[in-house]
Amino acid sequence: MGILLASGVIEPLPDLKNSLFYGELSLDGQLCHSRGVLLVAIFAKKNGYDRIFVPYDSANEALAVTGIKVLPVKNLAQITKYFNHQGEISAPNHLQTIPPPSLPEFDFSEILGQEQAKRALTIAASGGHNLLFSGPPGSGKTMLARALPGILPNLSLEESLEVTQVYSASGLLKAGQGLVWQRPFRCPHHSTSQAGLIGGGSKVKAGEISLAHQGVLFLDEMAEFSRSILEALRQPLEDGVVVISRAIGRVEFPCRFMLLGAVNPCPCGYLNHPKRSCRCSLREIERYQRRLSGPILDRIDMHLFVPYVEADKLTTHNPHGQTSAQVRQLVTKTRQIQQKRLKPFGLYTNSQMKNKQVKLFCQTTPDARQLLKLAVDKQSLSPRSYFRILKVSRTISDLEQNQLISVSHVAEALQYRARVF
Repeated sequence: MGILLASGVIEPLPDLKNSLFYGELSLDGQLCHSRGVLLVAIFAKKNGYDRIFVPYDSANEALAVTGIKVLPVKNLAQITKYFNHQGEISAPNHLQTIPPPSLPEFDFSEILGQEQAKRALTIAASGGHNLLFSGPPGSGKTMLARALPGILPNLSLEESLEVTQVYSASGLLKAGQGLVWQRPFRCPHHSTSQAGLIGGGSKVKAGEISLAHQGVLFLDEMAEFSRSILEALRQPLEDGVVVISRAIGRVEFPCRFMLLGAVNPCPCGYLNHPKRSCRCSLREIERYQRRLSGPILDRIDMHLFVPYVEADKLTTHNPHGQTSAQVRQLVTKTRQIQQKRLKPFGLYTNSQMKNKQVKLFCQTTPDARQLLKLAVDKQSLSPRSYFRILKVSRTISDLEQNQLISVSHVAEALQYRARVF
């Protein structure tokens, strides 16, 4: 545009000062789909620009920002004609409609047995809590995890803007795509590098934890991940942001995600199996289980052992099992309760509460307080564990639409606190 103005090809109109031009120009004059358009639109609004010219295939991203005119351009000839009053550029005026939730890979009704695991998934999805499954191979840990997206509600507009900014900056939005409405479900392989999981690299990019923002990070075979990589999750799990510092500067990425892990109880996987014997020595078991450190396990709200499924449960058809759509309705209602309560603090789920919000919103009955006190004394729980138990109790109470946390809610939350790995 600067060359065209300087050479007199287009007229230097006064309103050019309030216009911003962004996009990748190819050698044949076409404007290509470019990453970061949403962030540029936010920048333009903050800095007082009236309109923004962007590639046609990237315009839907910019439409999410209200109060600024978005003009989609297909090629350089089109914008030249526009400024010489020889053609028009039509401005779209509406966002894409929110798509219906996609069909899950596995439906809850297809999972035979494992009722306690499905209950734990419902609680975790409702409050955004971290969850660890431990159990023998073939017990259904991965199937349960793959069913989780089917019970998660769509992102709210505020959440969608946050997620779309990450995906736009990473260049992961498809041509013509607008806001991201489906909650991310990221499942990196255990050979992933620290830069791939946390973020970084020579050209700093968002890692899997940021791409899972407001969604789920599923670590299958979690004990196979490098210990140093798992230890790098400590600070992001607490703060919800990851800061990457390099010589060229400092970059901060959001990473409020729900961690879902799946592990075997030992290297062979058959420790305490009712029908198969474990072939591992005590030393091998201890070494394997030490791969997940105490601080990492302490940051996981819920722990559950997924047992071997008996043959009679596999062959018995249960027509009354809840479907993913039914569970999603319950999860959506519970999240709406939390969002209404936590909106003044910029939070969305109970798991994101800090200690101030926990003290404010986690009011318990006298019996529940007594049970909590007893649990802290008997199990020597850390302050972090205490507050995480309260958050899970708050979610269980919200599922039943109760104002106070009762003794049954605390008892169930304590049940999920027992270490299984």
